[in-house]
Amino acid sequence: MKALVVDDNELVRGNVAELLRGEGWEVSEAASAARAFELLGGERWSLVFCDVKLSDGGEDGYAVLRRFNSEQPEAQIVLMTGHASAVGALDAVASGAYDYLPKPFENEDVLRIARAVRRGIEKRAHPGTTGELPAPPVYTSDIELVGVSAAFVGVMKLVGRVAGTALPVLVTGESGTGKEIVARAIHRRSARAARPFVAVNCGAIPSDLIESELFGHVRGAFTGAERDRRGLLPEADGGTVFLDEITETTPAFQVKLLRALQDGEIRRVGANHTISVDARVIAASNRDVEREMREGRFRQDLFYRLNAVTLHLPPLRERREDVMALARHFAERAARQTAGKCVSFTREAVRLLTAYDWPGNIRELENAVVRAAALCDQAIRPEDLPERVRDFQHPEDAPAVATATATPPAPDGDILSLAELEARHVARVLAHTGGNKQAAARLLGIDRTTLQRMLKRHRLDGSEKSSQ
Repeated sequence: MKALVVDDNELVRGNVAELLRGEGWEVSEAASAARAFELLGGERWSLVFCDVKLSDGGEDGYAVLRRFNSEQPEAQIVLMTGHASAVGALDAVASGAYDYLPKPFENEDVLRIARAVRRGIEKRAHPGTTGELPAPPVYTSDIELVGVSAAFVGVMKLVGRVAGTALPVLVTGESGTGKEIVARAIHRRSARAARPFVAVNCGAIPSDLIESELFGHVRGAFTGAERDRRGLLPEADGGTVFLDEITETTPAFQVKLLRALQDGEIRRVGANHTISVDARVIAASNRDVEREMREGRFRQDLFYRLNAVTLHLPPLRERREDVMALARHFAERAARQTAGKCVSFTREAVRLLTAYDWPGNIRELENAVVRAAALCDQAIRPEDLPERVRDFQHPEDAPAVATATATPPAPDGDILSLAELEARHVARVLAHTGGNKQAAARLLGIDRTTLQRMLKRHRLDGSEKSSQ
């Protein structure tokens, strides 16, 4: 039960050490990586808290992580940082860190980690249990995962943990949240990184062709099959296949996909024999997959096969801290591609960008920033942004809208059901927007797909007039 705390900030170092001692740990402290390396040779450490940036001019926290992974792989390393990022979290955990702790953190965060590591030590002490898996190699950041919010950093820590496994992964989130980028991150930090990554948009392939596209076919299997086709799943053999919009597939195809995942074998269209395929599957959908399953549009057995690990990417409106980090990244990239000067953002432009809800998420933000960077003169101003961004107002910020859409009390004091209240409110919001569903969805704080489902449920045709 020996712990080491490495941080050049004496206050942080002392606080973490005191918390660990209170939990029964024998704690040593180091102000530099060099001192940590000296202590490494003399003791067996179970837990190490290490700051990422050490100001002594020597090695950083990642060097400490690599050294401990090499010499004491059973030690659990926690990297602490005052400059948290999504890529940092992903790289730290994928490189073998036990956790990635953004500063400032709560005392409870340290206690949670210390208690979890203690439970792991006690569990391994029992006969018949195995030790920790060997740490994976250190990877470099090679993809565009930009974000500093706690929500996104948390997701990336989970991405780093599942990357080194062979488990299938289900990635959910609204359109434009970066599901394929996350899938590529998992692949590039896995043991399959040297093998192909094949992305398949299931929603873009006609239902009568998807089996042939994914599994392949033999010559003469159907009209137009003039030669053998290998298929995209065999193309991913040894690597990863990314099945985007998996909920758009038919139940008949889902049965065949399930068998392929269970048996590791596929049968090409028109063939009489099966072939073995070893491909890790990462599936994604912008729908509520559990609801699709309950309503009979997605097979339950396939759902449970795919969601060994589920990653939900939060929409941009739920992580507004990431908006300007992404915006600056897109502006810098646009400048590099056009050999132009990097642009800045005025204070009012920043206010508008962070206030907007971004229903199209990262994809919409990128388009808006690239457009603005092309139009502006060194600084992006409000007039360079799309009109929908400039004119956006939250419902709570618009008293007139709130008055116009307020639901009046029922006559004679009758109590309306929640469904009736919802139907009336949706109808009045649509009336206020003149039947504009996109605007109505923004005022209601939902996406357009959810609004369409509400209209269908309440038998509203979406064309309500303002007189209603």
